[in-house]
Amino acid sequence: MLLKLLPLLLLPLGTGQAQRTTQDVFMMQYFQRRLQELEERLNKCDQDLQNFNQKVYDVSTEMRGQVRSVNVLKSEIQGHVDSLALRVDRVERDVEYLQNKIPDSSDVEIAESVIEQQVKEAQLKKKAAVTQGKDCNTHLSGIKSQKIVKKAGDLTGSWMKDSTKGSSRIYFFSGSRNSTLLEFVSLKAFTDTNWTRKAEIISLPLPWQGTGQVVYNGFIYYHHANTRNEVLKVHLLNRTVTDRMLLPGAGRMPTYSLSPHTLLDLAVDELGLWAIHADPDFGGNLVVTKLDSNSLAVEHTWDTNCKSHNAEGAFIICGTMYVVYNSHSGGRSSVKCLFDIHDTLQTEEMPVIFFPKRYTSHTGMHYHPKEKQVYAWDDGYQTIYKLDTKRKLQVT
Repeated sequence: MLLKLLPLLLLPLGTGQAQRTTQDVFMMQYFQRRLQELEERLNKCDQDLQNFNQKVYDVSTEMRGQVRSVNVLKSEIQGHVDSLALRVDRVERDVEYLQNKIPDSSDVEIAESVIEQQVKEAQLKKKAAVTQGKDCNTHLSGIKSQKIVKKAGDLTGSWMKDSTKGSSRIYFFSGSRNSTLLEFVSLKAFTDTNWTRKAEIISLPLPWQGTGQVVYNGFIYYHHANTRNEVLKVHLLNRTVTDRMLLPGAGRMPTYSLSPHTLLDLAVDELGLWAIHADPDFGGNLVVTKLDSNSLAVEHTWDTNCKSHNAEGAFIICGTMYVVYNSHSGGRSSVKCLFDIHDTLQTEEMPVIFFPKRYTSHTGMHYHPKEKQVYAWDDGYQTIYKLDTKRKLQVT
């Protein structure tokens, strides 16, 4: 009897279990669909977030580009403003000078010939204002000899002898940007086989740039690196900055196209300290400025007809700038342009002066007034040119 009832008793139990299994499968499928939907939503959110980040990056990149463009435009505008201010200042000085020199016609009648003479004298005095009271009447007539001293340092650099009276010290600037230089007690110490051991390393408070440095009366004058036109005056003994100035109009293009690292060039001659730079608003021509070596004040500025294109360097003798030209492929350097502040020498009257054949092109040229020699840096070779000079007419 029990055996007959057993299938009946087991029938509801099996049916209930099957129903529960079906419900479990349905729930699992439901949960799987929900999880899949959630996963799809998360993927979409992640994609939207990536798109948003990309848009933010694109916008920030565009903004940075616009900021850079604005900064470039700002720099260009500032350069134009500085140049305009410089030219206005020059015009004002010239007008003031002429006003002070030309007499009032209501006070006195002057013959036309006398007026012309006075204008000529005023122009002559204006050109020779720097040299009044100086006995300097030498001009370059040729290159007498060449001496290759040694090969040291980088391909670019400059070296010079202290022009201070009685000094024999040599100063060595390797490269086109640094904050140190080497000092030697003499040329003999510089040419010694153990020359690096005999050098004194001078660390400057601020770095220099280019090859236009000069040493004069115990001070080093140089272009402050990472600035457009700041000139520093540093005491060689205590290594401190004693003065600084911004050279008007300088630093907007290389002084010499074949020496692109030099934005302004400093020089020393019998009359003192000078600065040379190229003016893009003046067709790239060179501009000469006479500086007061004590205060770095600008004494006078001259626009010249000498081009910076294909120029590799320049030096000044008795107030006359001689510009040395070459070619990009290197060759024989020559003086093809000069500018005399006294107006006693003209480029057309001077024959082209060639330098002896050598390596490539000069990156630094420094005239020594006492020795009448140029200390030049020629593709890593330290070279000395002895100059032939003649007397020129004195300005009275």
